[in-house]
Amino acid sequence: MNEHTYKHIELTGSSTTSSDDAIRNAIAQASKTVRNLHWFEVTETRGHIADGKVAHWQVTLKVGFTLEG
Repeated sequence: MNEHTYKHIELTGSSTTSSDDAIRNAIAQASKTVRNLHWFEVTETRGHIADGKVAHWQVTLKVGFTLEG
């Protein structure tokens, strides 16, 4: 097995649909500029309420990736 060194970054994704979509949006955006994404951990979930309904989800997550080299 190869030895790996990992780094993690913190992201906050948002969605008007669901917390799952907020996670997917954050990972999709990060994958455009960060290579070797391997795992994520949700650290916080929050939202915005408008007219007594959930209007917006925000999910903060740690995303881990392997360093090259």
